[in-house]
Amino acid sequence: MKTDSIFYRIFQQYPRSFFELLNLPPTEADQYQFTNLEVKQLAFRLDGLFFPSTDNPNQPFYLTEVQFQPDDDLYYRIFAELFLYLRQYQPPYPWRVVVIYPNRNTEREKSQHFSQILNSEAVTRIYLDELEGENGLGVGIIKLVVASESVAIASAQQLIEQAQQILPPAPLRRDIIDLIETIVVYKLPQASREEIARMLGLTDLKQTRFYQEAFTEGLQEGLQEGRQEGRLEGRQEGRLEGRQEGRQEGREEITRNIVLRLNNLGYASEAIAEILGLPVDEVLPILEDSNDG
Repeated sequence: MKTDSIFYRIFQQYPRSFFELLNLPPTEADQYQFTNLEVKQLAFRLDGLFFPSTDNPNQPFYLTEVQFQPDDDLYYRIFAELFLYLRQYQPPYPWRVVVIYPNRNTEREKSQHFSQILNSEAVTRIYLDELEGENGLGVGIIKLVVASESVAIASAQQLIEQAQQILPPAPLRRDIIDLIETIVVYKLPQASREEIARMLGLTDLKQTRFYQEAFTEGLQEGLQEGRQEGRLEGRQEGRLEGRQEGRQEGREEITRNIVLRLNNLGYASEAIAEILGLPVDEVLPILEDSNDG
């Protein structure tokens, strides 16, 4: 699993998770924007940066680093990048550094150079295996990344239930559930997407993002074709026929899009037919045409 990219995706889609880690009110996220920023002098990029979206000069910006492999040069790099950034941009906010480790054994402290700065209030080191007690949704998703395979499914199920209870239906809830499922897919590479979706109770296809996208795309194409066909016919009968054909082609395009998306995610033809409530004989030609193309 590309751990740092997963974490940055979590922070981007659900920034409250970062402030939950710091034991700060999750609403702090409303005053920040998660971004990355290039320091031009040496052409490097600060990948995880929570930057204030207000003018409050007492509100810090957070430089975030996710480190799951031992790295003797980590602190040399972090603080070199930080201070070059300060020199180049001179932001009007105080700085904070947050480093996230799976455990203490991964850290390479380099106390001879950094002990004072690492022990200051400006630096926070988080060890995920030491997080205890009740956590919010964001911390729960973060802990899922380091959860063992034996508990991953149960943890993911609880997180999905929690997301369904506290998040509005769309689009955030769909994005978070998709993110949880993606983490489990990475953790259980031996399982198919179909098996994982069933284990997580994600068999209601209409709630998933790819269904919504496929439905929208198919509907738009069908309506467009219906309008074009109707304009080609000068008579009222021709316009009505064009609209009807367009709607039918739109429904067929919706079905085709969903079938192909499910197939790309690893679903077998029988499972696709079961989910969509279609005969297998209608699913197979779509897959065969796609393979021929």
